[in-house]
Amino acid sequence: QVQLVESGGGLVQPGGSLRLSCTASGSTFSNYAMSWYRQIPGNKCELVATIASSGGSTNYAGSIQGRFLISGDNAKNTVYLQMNNLKPEDTAVYYCNARRILLGNTFNYWGQGTQVTVSS
Repeated sequence: QVQLVESGGGLVQPGGSLRLSCTASGSTFSNYAMSWYRQIPGNKCELVATIASSGGSTNYAGSIQGRFLISGDNAKNTVYLQMNNLKPEDTAVYYCNARRILLGNTFNYWGQGTQVTVSS
């Protein structure tokens, strides 16, 4: 079992920056691929960025490519999402996800979400 707690959301003006944090507890952090998703009202939940359990490879949604950076700190059991040049369309609830595939079973854990609002 993994518990995830997000923080760092808030209100920011267009062009501004925010850094989201997601701290994990309850299991070995480095065993999990970590991702950030976002839920825009009326839209499907969108995968924003993923970092592999090894911390080596990352993947990003095309809509945020070049503006967001996902990183992890195994010593702090924390994954970050640095968001730069924010746009109003980035407004959403952002969720942290931990995923592990073990013996053919997929284990998914979610945080409670943090609201990001981009508005002038």
